[in-house]
Amino acid sequence: MRFFTNPRKPMILAVARPYPEKNITTLVKAFGECRPLRELANLTLIMGNREAISKMHNMSAAVLTSVLTLIDEYDLYGQVAYPKHHKHSEVPDIYRLAARTKGAFVNVAYFEQFGVTLIEVLNNGLLVDPHDQNAIADALYKLLSDKHLWSRCRENGLTNIHQFSWPEHCKNYLSRILTLGPRSPAIGNREERSNTPISGRKNIIVISVDSVNKEGLVRIIRNAIEVIHKENMSGSTGFVLSTSLTISEIHSLLLSGGMLPTDFDAFICNSGSNIYYPSHSGETSNNSKITFALDQNHQSHIEYRWGGEGLRKYLVKWATSVVERKGRTERQIIFEDPEHSSAYCLAFRVVNPNHLPPLKELRKLMRIQSLRCNALYNHSATRLSVVPIHASRSQALRYLCIRLGIEVPNVAVLVGESGDSDYEELLGGLHRTVILKGEFNIAANRIHTVRRYPLQDVVALDSSNIIGVDGYTTDDLRSALQQMGILAR
Repeated sequence: MRFFTNPRKPMILAVARPYPEKNITTLVKAFGECRPLRELANLTLIMGNREAISKMHNMSAAVLTSVLTLIDEYDLYGQVAYPKHHKHSEVPDIYRLAARTKGAFVNVAYFEQFGVTLIEVLNNGLLVDPHDQNAIADALYKLLSDKHLWSRCRENGLTNIHQFSWPEHCKNYLSRILTLGPRSPAIGNREERSNTPISGRKNIIVISVDSVNKEGLVRIIRNAIEVIHKENMSGSTGFVLSTSLTISEIHSLLLSGGMLPTDFDAFICNSGSNIYYPSHSGETSNNSKITFALDQNHQSHIEYRWGGEGLRKYLVKWATSVVERKGRTERQIIFEDPEHSSAYCLAFRVVNPNHLPPLKELRKLMRIQSLRCNALYNHSATRLSVVPIHASRSQALRYLCIRLGIEVPNVAVLVGESGDSDYEELLGGLHRTVILKGEFNIAANRIHTVRRYPLQDVVALDSSNIIGVDGYTTDDLRSALQQMGILAR
């Protein structure tokens, strides 16, 4: 109390760092120019910790110097406290001191980034214009001089504070989540889940190799399935194919390799915008009788802020502006591709990947139009896919794990040395990742050559969850899965 001549007067407390936006100088002016307020109360300014003002940041030093100048100008010595140091543990005691003297807390910042501060004072204080120093002084004088008003605000504050405690916040948050239960992938019919083959799996192998041609992808799939069958683990280990292909393209791919779609438990298609489950429509195992069931819950999950037809029209118009210039001639290089589009995936065909604009330019244009979605290049940059903001292959994989009760660390994702625009998202996370290395990988295309940062800057390639193998033979895959703990050594 070394600052105050009469420490028993009500304390006006301001806790703010000496930044211009905190508006401390206006508060000092309001206090200094209101004689009745000065006679009624003291002013305490907790402006952080400081050493020498000369060593402070220029902006903070300027604010603090202005405050000290105003204190001297209004001759506020004995009425204003501005301690140089305080401990974090002392802050609650400072607030209690203000309450014990029947004082008031004041926040006159031009804007408040920590919104909880404003919520906490609702209905237990007075609202003022931070630009109007007279209004600030009048509100403080009214609050401190009207004992009934002060008592009512105090009671409201004590009541409201319990609504903003961590236990109350968690209780409120969890109760809101429970109302979303029917839309949650983890909640569903138990019988329906138990009848789904993938729900009984212990491990899942996700094949998500984009950097090989179709023949190479077929061989990788065959080898992976062969390894699991030879280890007699086909009952506990399932397969998911995650790709930018459509479900019809996947079906044709598997048929060309002599495989059944039912060798897989699920298909993540169209860059994560569709999830299908294969099943036999009858008792026969004939390939022609296989049907694909679309996960409607996933569709509901990703539809948030999807632009639909309006987004499609905007992208078609944008595509006409992307041209390749040769001399005086211009040639459009991106065209709408309805054949490979779906309800939640707008596909565009690229005829010259070497002249593609960076994705960040398209994303910027869509943000300006308030179109929230994911755009990515795939198929070695010969196709552009635009999907909902909540749709991606990595998010679809997490959705499957939650919906089917599979632990993420029990998932192994097979990828190549490069891939589609979402390649980086497939590498990190709690799941295991196997990078298939070798000359069979298609040379890194424009998708990755335009990356302006090393891959290791965004993905911890030295993580124990990521291993690399040279090739995709059955021996290569068996060794990788053994290192991951999926197969016994």
